[in-house]
Amino acid sequence: MGRGKIVLAYSGGLDTSICIPLLREHYGYDEVITVVVHVGQRDEEIEAATRKGERIADRHYTIDARKRFVEEFIFPAIRANGSYEGYPMGTSLARPLIAEEVIGVARREGANAVAHGCTGKGNDQLRFDFVFRSAGMEVIAPIREMNLTREWEIEYARTHGIPVPVAKEKPWSTDENCWSRSIEGGNLEDPAFHPPEEIYLWTRSPAEAPNEPEAIRIGFEDGAPVSVNGERMEGYDLIQRLNRMAGMHGIGRNDMIEDRILGLKVRECYEHPAATVLLTAHQDLERLVLTRNELAFKELVDARWSELAYMGLVYEPLFAALNAFIRKTQERVNGGVDLEMFRGNVRVRGRSSPNALYSSELVSFDKKAIDQCHAIGYSQYFGFQACLLRRMKDTK
Repeated sequence: MGRGKIVLAYSGGLDTSICIPLLREHYGYDEVITVVVHVGQRDEEIEAATRKGERIADRHYTIDARKRFVEEFIFPAIRANGSYEGYPMGTSLARPLIAEEVIGVARREGANAVAHGCTGKGNDQLRFDFVFRSAGMEVIAPIREMNLTREWEIEYARTHGIPVPVAKEKPWSTDENCWSRSIEGGNLEDPAFHPPEEIYLWTRSPAEAPNEPEAIRIGFEDGAPVSVNGERMEGYDLIQRLNRMAGMHGIGRNDMIEDRILGLKVRECYEHPAATVLLTAHQDLERLVLTRNELAFKELVDARWSELAYMGLVYEPLFAALNAFIRKTQERVNGGVDLEMFRGNVRVRGRSSPNALYSSELVSFDKKAIDQCHAIGYSQYFGFQACLLRRMKDTK
């Protein structure tokens, strides 16, 4: 007697595709149900994964979660200036959402287990496992549990008639959603290897970008982007437009050595043009409207938020508490930021907000709204103890 149904988080790639026959042959499941979750991948990728899932799985679901991904995961990341070791997170934001959708299908189908195609060396295994196990699900991870290599997987796929999305000479492993695209594997595993231009799909080489800069204005309400150049847009459409606009200027590439949760150092390449523009604009607008104390404390909160988000610990009580603080600060993050995009760079040209903690009357050298003489008494006691200590040392 078989082991019943299992629901697989499916991408259409090599790892998750070979999991389908492995779950039948090696683990003895009677039915393998695949779930593709649309979080902003290219349409052709979603369509290809859907066709493949329908062909080789016993049953298949494709779930459109783009709106939810933007509003419940990307917008909070913008408000938290979410980044890990210097790059905007993308994959880590999407994994908990994908896992939640898989759990929903498993419960609907009456499945007794869920599966993923993560390796035992990466971060995604932990992100999926955490969400799955928090729902009380049994977790199966064939690639990790069978200790498989990429080369073995390619041959296994061919012997089972599964189209192989990679070739041995170009074994790039990619993951994308509307916020970020990652590329790893193959020769990229050598930190000294120079990435070929062919690995990039969203961004032009800065050397091939337009010769003229492009100005752009991003509007924010409650810390979330709502408009581009005065045109109000839904979040997903806004992000996709900025991906095209900023990508054309070669903005949003990272080639870096990253520290994974397990402690392994890995070489990762990323593309995230819209994320680069929006995080740059948001952080600048915050500096106009938040107090010095808010900014200093929020920097600590943002860093902790980003660490938990990178790990996928979205059900950690601290994560909810940090989100509550961040959300409160964003009530005043309203206004617009003017930026310029040019040859791989984006820079702020100006900003404005109805909540700005700025007064030209107070700071202008040509105004007398503040009596400069009032600063004399304050200056007498500024750094008082340090001055006193130095005078004591000078008298010895």
